[in-house]
Amino acid sequence: MKIISHRGNLVGPKSCQENAPLSINKAIELGFDCEIDLWVDNSIRFLLGHDFGEFEVKFNWLKERQEKLWIHCKNLKALEILQSDAKDLNFFWHQNDDHVLTSKAIIWSFPGKPISSQAIAVLPEIWDSYESESLKDSYGICTDYPLKFDQSLNGSTLS
Repeated sequence: MKIISHRGNLVGPKSCQENAPLSINKAIELGFDCEIDLWVDNSIRFLLGHDFGEFEVKFNWLKERQEKLWIHCKNLKALEILQSDAKDLNFFWHQNDDHVLTSKAIIWSFPGKPISSQAIAVLPEIWDSYESESLKDSYGICTDYPLKFDQSLNGSTLS
């Protein structure tokens, strides 16, 4: 099962500087995948941030971490650039859709929506409808608490 750090968080929402390259690197160093929010501006700068582009990264930064990143395209320009120039990256676009497919054909389920063995359950910690048994059967989870979920689901002793 994949455990994906939501925006680089490890022990709760905003437990780090969300979407900051250092936070993302830390989550990856600990063995987690990481969901990031990506904007591309009119100058074709790659910017990480939830509500707006805050942290500039180079395209190479994304490529070097491609096996661990789940890239949430936050604007159409980001989606267009990745679709045309970066098909090997794992990216997706959604707002309030129940489910979307990532570019790697993995189902990304909106928080609180039904999950399956082929889906990522997003933020299960905030939805009572997710039970630990159904989580264990999912493809993975995206959470603000990857350390806690890793310990409870996999018996890991990371701290």
